Order: sequence, then structure tokens, then C-alpha cells
Amino acid sequence: MSITPEHPTALDRRTVLRRAAAVGLAVPAAGLLGACATSGGGEENEQVSGGTKSATNPLGIKEDAPIEVIIFNGGYGEKYATDVHEPLYKRAFPKSEVKHQATQAVSTVLQPRFAGGNPPEFVNNSGEKFLDFGALVNDGQLQDLTELWDAPSVHDPSKKVRDTVIPGIVEQGMFDTADGQRKPYVLYYVSTVYGIWYSGKLFKDNGWTAPTNWEQFTALCEQIKAKGITPYGYAGANAAYYQWNVILTQAAKIGGPDVLKNIDNLEDGAWKQEAVLQAAAAWAEIGAKYSDKSFEGLKHTDVQLRQNQGKLAFYPSGDWLENEQKKDTPAGFTYQLMPVPSLTASDKLPANAIRAAGGEGYFVSAKSKNPRGGMEYMRQMLSQEGARGFTETVGAATVVPAGSEGYQFPPGVASSQAALKAAGANVFNMMFDNWYKELDTEARTATNELMFGRINADAFAERIQKRADAIKKDSSVTKFKR
Repeated sequence: MSITPEHPTALDRRTVLRRAAAVGLAVPAAGLLGACATSGGGEENEQVSGGTKSATNPLGIKEDAPIEVIIFNGGYGEKYATDVHEPLYKRAFPKSEVKHQATQAVSTVLQPRFAGGNPPEFVNNSGEKFLDFGALVNDGQLQDLTELWDAPSVHDPSKKVRDTVIPGIVEQGMFDTADGQRKPYVLYYVSTVYGIWYSGKLFKDNGWTAPTNWEQFTALCEQIKAKGITPYGYAGANAAYYQWNVILTQAAKIGGPDVLKNIDNLEDGAWKQEAVLQAAAAWAEIGAKYSDKSFEGLKHTDVQLRQNQGKLAFYPSGDWLENEQKKDTPAGFTYQLMPVPSLTASDKLPANAIRAAGGEGYFVSAKSKNPRGGMEYMRQMLSQEGARGFTETVGAATVVPAGSEGYQFPPGVASSQAALKAAGANVFNMMFDNWYKELDTEARTATNELMFGRINADAFAERIQKRADAIKKDSSVTKFKR
């Protein structure tokens, strides 16, 4: 069927261009409309009608309607979906078909589908090639999850789903819409702790102790270097995010959490705050003295393997690292996490302060055929059984505390959970990378420039601030606040 203005479900060129912009898809001057974008000839999805609401079906999904699930096949793999969550959905709704696909390039797979009006119901939006959450919200592509959060929990119907997760998770997934409303659109499912990782065995064998301040840290880097081991490193080819996270964590410790809040809110000069400059200068010195320039061309798994081989001491990451490397980790390696060391005695946050948040963003496509089915899939994920199954499969905690009660975590996650407990109220987070993908990309590029010695701290801050200012002035970009 051809696309014509007279056809009521036709996609006009403005709609296609807007969708393409929302997912970062380059569209030629002519051509995207010249071919059918979906099996239906370019038509938008026709959504299925709802089913009858009941105690076991509180969202009123049509019980025989299929859903499609897209999973990022990264640090947590896909088995938690194929072996736990999808079977739970099928058990609850046996007449429904669950179509599964895993990918390491979410945007590559889904850009044309969003642009063509044929998105899947459920998406694990993560990895280097993730879709821009903010742009998707701005284009109306994400399902408002309020009804999910207010639905009864699978494992305890006397509680709403929102009352079974750790505080702040619903709010973390909220976005401000163009009309000024604030709604939840994203589920951050994994309890993620960020820090610097090392081998407990390597440290024990050499009599080293994890440092808590900068003097101890640099002194230990000297000892490690003398042993012929690279003290510190990350992968510049695709994981510069790991390092800007460390720099900004350092900045938050120096100047307090408002340093990050100002960056998230696109405040004037936020990237030029003194705390950011101090942190960037300190880490540029680490890059110059204690890292390996060849790491810039390596992917994260390559650098992580070097750590498993005893060739690298410190590596920044979230606590998905242990599961991601389990096939290459030698027996007795014992992953351990340490918080980013304090830079000065006058830091506003203590040495044990840490970045932690819900990680791994999931969303339901508002314009899919069965968005209510996508929300029900989330409800099954957020059950005690769904959370426990995830934890047992990947060895990581979810945002559902009941799912990990009594579970014995592997050494790395046990250390990150201990660090989180020790931090107490001194836990913080940042959101700009999820809100403004373009700013995240610029921060990654500038971080490589800084850490591999091509620019200094002032130029690092100037470069990212310039991009932040451009985003702030761009009226086509929806702005978010916290």
C-alpha cells in the first residue's frame, strides 16, 4: 500500500522526520517514505483492545495478545529474560506469545522501527548504542507508567507496585513533558553501585590496602607501577562513560551533590565549577602517570580481561562488572569495589560517599500494538519471584528488596552492597546522560581527550560546557529538572 495524505493512518514526512530525530536516525532528503517501513506498508501499529480487569489482570491486558521484548545483551546478558521474566509472563497469560530479541546495538535495531511507527512493546534501553530517553519522551513514544506503579504487586496484592521498590526509583524514571507535566516513563531495575574495582587476591598477595584518600591512592599507584602492573585504566573505544562518571563522582565529593544537580539542570557554568575543574585535573594526572595510552583504542571487555590477567590493578565500572567477566575471571580473583578516594581533607562528602542508583533503563512503547502487555511484563519483573530470579541468574540486586533477602551475593556484588550500606545517607546520582544523549557523547569524547593527554582540565570543562549551553538554547530539546 502506498502512503498518501488521504489515508487516515499514513505517516506524513514531518512525523517520520520527528520520530527519526527522536531516536537519532539520519534521514535522507528523500527516500524513507519511498518504501514501506513496516510489514503493514508503513502504517502505524493498530493497538489491541484491552481485556477485562481482574485480581490477576489488574491492568486489563488482552490475555491472548502477543508482546515483543527487546533485551540489551550486555553485562547482564539475556538469560534473565528468557529464563525468568518471559516464563513468568507466559505462566500468567499462557495464551500470549512472547517474541524475544537480544542485541548489543539497541538504537541500530530500533531506530527504523520507531521512525516507521512499528516499535516493540518492551525495551531494555542500555549499552553504548542506546536510544535517547529524553527525545523519546519529547516525541510521545514512551508509555506513562503511572498505572503500573499504582497497580497491586504480584507477590503482595495488598501493596502497590510502587511500595515494593526502594525509595526514589519511581522518581528517577520521571521526565518533564513538553506541556509541563512530570510523569514516570522509565523503570530503572538494577540496584547499581559505581566505583573502582580491584582484585582482592592481587591486593592480598602484595599486602596492598584499598586507599581512601588521594595521597594513599597515588602512593599505591607508584607501588603497583613498580611491580610492572598498569595501575589504572579504562577502555577509550567505548567506555569513556566509566571515566567521566569517576571524574564527576570526585567532583561531588569535593563540592557536594549540588555540583551534579547543577550539571543535570543545565545551569550556566555548571561544568566550570571549581569542584569539576579540580577533579578533572587530578584524574588527568592519573591518566598521564599511571595508565596506558593503548587503552584508548580498546573495548571494555579487552581492558577488563587485562585486569583478570593481573596486568591492570584499578578499573572503574558499575557492579555489573563481575557478572560480565565471569567467563574470564580466574578462580580466587575476588572482585572488590572501593569508593573513589577523597581528594582533599576539605571535601564536603566523606570518603565512603558513593554513587548508586537504579541502573538498566526499561521502557514500554506507547505506540506499540500492546502497551498494556508491556506494562504487565514490567509488573511480573517487579514481583518477588521476578526479582529473585534476576538476582540468581546474574548475581546482582534489583530495586525490589524482597527479591534478594537472604541471598548470598558473589564477592564483588557483596562488596558493593557493603559499600552502599557503609555510605548511609551519603549516596548520590546524576541524570544528564539519560536526559541528553548528545551531552553524554560530548562528555565521553572530552574525557578521552583529557585522560589521554590531549587537553587539560580547563579545556575539558570548556568543551562540555559549550555543548551543554547549545542544548540549553535549543528550543527543540525538552529540558528536565531535578
